[in-house]
Amino acid sequence: MRVVRTAEGRVEVDERGKAPGRGAYLHPSTACWQRGMSGALQGSLRVTLVEADREALLAYAERFTAPEADEDIEARA
Repeated sequence: MRVVRTAEGRVEVDERGKAPGRGAYLHPSTACWQRGMSGALQGSLRVTLVEADREALLAYAERFTAPEADEDIEARA
């Protein structure tokens, strides 16, 4: 999944992968999203995550961090 820092400085999930702005990629796995939210995204995107952006990203990540999603990804690998 691509996460992008917009021109306004917001951090959003870029589902189409074509939004303008500085981007970073996260695997749809619990470990990757946890690492990203703990600081890796801030460094990659060169931005400080504000609480609203953090909450929106965590809400979006819930669909990937469910145990069933991790099992599906492992089965495809």
